[in-house]
Amino acid sequence: MANGWRGKCSLPFPEQFDTIRPMIQSATRVEHLSEITERKPTFVAVGSFDGVHLGHQAVLQKMVAAAQKAEARAAVLTFFPHPKRVIQQMTEPYYLTTLDERVRLLAKLGIDLIITHPFNDTVRQTRAAEFVAEMCQYLDMRQLWGGNFALGYKREGDVAFLRKLGEEKGYTVAQVEAMVMWRGERVSSSRIRRSLLEGDLAEVNGCLGRPYQVSGEVVEGQKMGRTIGFPTANIDYWPEQLLPDNGVYATYAWLGEMRHLAATNVGVRPTVNGATLTVEAHLLDFDADIYGRTLRLEFINRIRPEMKFPSLDALKAQIQADVQQVRELLADG
Repeated sequence: MANGWRGKCSLPFPEQFDTIRPMIQSATRVEHLSEITERKPTFVAVGSFDGVHLGHQAVLQKMVAAAQKAEARAAVLTFFPHPKRVIQQMTEPYYLTTLDERVRLLAKLGIDLIITHPFNDTVRQTRAAEFVAEMCQYLDMRQLWGGNFALGYKREGDVAFLRKLGEEKGYTVAQVEAMVMWRGERVSSSRIRRSLLEGDLAEVNGCLGRPYQVSGEVVEGQKMGRTIGFPTANIDYWPEQLLPDNGVYATYAWLGEMRHLAATNVGVRPTVNGATLTVEAHLLDFDADIYGRTLRLEFINRIRPEMKFPSLDALKAQIQADVQQVRELLADG
């Protein structure tokens, strides 16, 4: 468990994930292969790409460069929902990004076409050769990119199968294992999920190459924060997204293009006998009605775990200390 104040984080965020003023590249988004209106030579990577972490980025940047050199289109076919949620019937929070955020991050890597293909029992039982035939038909697929992946019913379409089929269909397979390391360990989505559950934002953000984000509409809460002088914006977050471990975090809060410092609490508010998991952000030096607006939070560092205080006065004193730590942590941001 990552407890207490960690000090300032210096994270190697790549330029394309600039947190001050992100720029979204132009990309076409469709849900089904049959919706693609232009058939042209295409390099395509197939996978979930949840989180679009540094390992994903390394593979996709290589594919984009290769596609550009060949004057081909760079495409990603990403499944939603995640195959594990369908196959294993998972119900607990799992995702590292919303689907829209995943698409935005993929577009920023220079991907031209993003297919957010539904994953259901029909797709699950589709034979590999049939799925590949559809990609060739609608995409004019020339290269298929991925790591140690497999397609189709019972994962029958492994790399050897796909390469042999490619000889017939006119495409090649580029198997790329991106061994991107962070602090001596391979970057992976499972590692990021584990670190989130421990509240280790330095680990999470280092593997992502950017701050972890949670967003949602600002909705009315119990307004307890206002009664003690620290009004909070209650976020109606996507319940399928994995949240950092319960605690107080130094965050950047984005309202459109405007960024604010914020102390954000993730938890059940035990001091007031809360029972529902909430995400509440106190925006520093800010006083405006923002109900109904979308608030995007970038989690930079964990200040402390959630705890129960003996009184509201004790809670108020701790929040004052939390706010001061947020100012110190994010002063140079």
